[in-house]
Amino acid sequence: MTPTFLLVGIPGLENTPSWWALVLITIYLLCALGNGTVLWVIAVEPSLHRPMYFFLFLLGMSDMGLATALMPTLLKLSLFEFHTVPAFACLLQMFFIHVFSVMESSVLLAMAFDRALAICRPLQYPALLTNSMTSKIGLAIIFRCVSLHLPLPFLLAWMSYCHPQVLSHSYCLHPDISQLSCPGAQGATYSLFVVLSAMGLDPILIFLSYAFIGQALQSIASREDRRRAQHTCAAHISAVLLFYVPMILLALVDRLRLPIPHAAHTFLSYIHFLLPPLLNPVLYSVKMKEVREKILRRFQTIKVKSFP
Repeated sequence: MTPTFLLVGIPGLENTPSWWALVLITIYLLCALGNGTVLWVIAVEPSLHRPMYFFLFLLGMSDMGLATALMPTLLKLSLFEFHTVPAFACLLQMFFIHVFSVMESSVLLAMAFDRALAICRPLQYPALLTNSMTSKIGLAIIFRCVSLHLPLPFLLAWMSYCHPQVLSHSYCLHPDISQLSCPGAQGATYSLFVVLSAMGLDPILIFLSYAFIGQALQSIASREDRRRAQHTCAAHISAVLLFYVPMILLALVDRLRLPIPHAAHTFLSYIHFLLPPLLNPVLYSVKMKEVREKILRRFQTIKVKSFP
């Protein structure tokens, strides 16, 4: 395997590395603040120790993990213009990026099932989705993420590469690396299987969940109950669109070879990876009244203790 890969920076920003680094650091700090606040409130509030908030806790963890996995190469490029990355570091970053991406997709799917059960089977919901069952779902999500991607770094490390080792992004992704391999090299088929089994299957199942939710909402006679049920789904739908729409657009651009500027393609990939960790805490804090109230109450308690 080649000892190093070359990363591509953002077109048009090569002469302003310090400015772009400041933007990246600000985004990461805001991600850490927002997700850290949500994780902290869910951890310390016993009233939030319920399935819906457990999945929200996992979503915050995946968002923070994804943002953290991206930052090493992004900051190296923006601060020091270092385009080379050792193969070992590249494969390690690739592993964590894809693990946390699939974790986010899996959590969004689990949250869709949670909402579907709560709205379609409200009487059976407490018995079906117990804390024990929720814990098992969380373990299954972690097992799925790790087991799917654990073979990839080893497969890619043993592959032969016949193309220039120039990647098309500012971070390491397995489609990018596998495209550089020689024709017939093993690993590309498994990479395709990983993509289809996670990113291809999850949005379909989420869509089916909301099809059942839509049918259940039509049978609710009370307008107030229907409005409340719709409101509980609003934050999740926003998070799903925020995560999947840029990803689908990127896939269409790559598959159809659409003639868009490389800078637009690069910014779209940044939106796909960085916007959900930045906005998800805001969406859930604004849309979910209980989370918002608990956050405000905790900060008011800290303020009173600090300034008696």
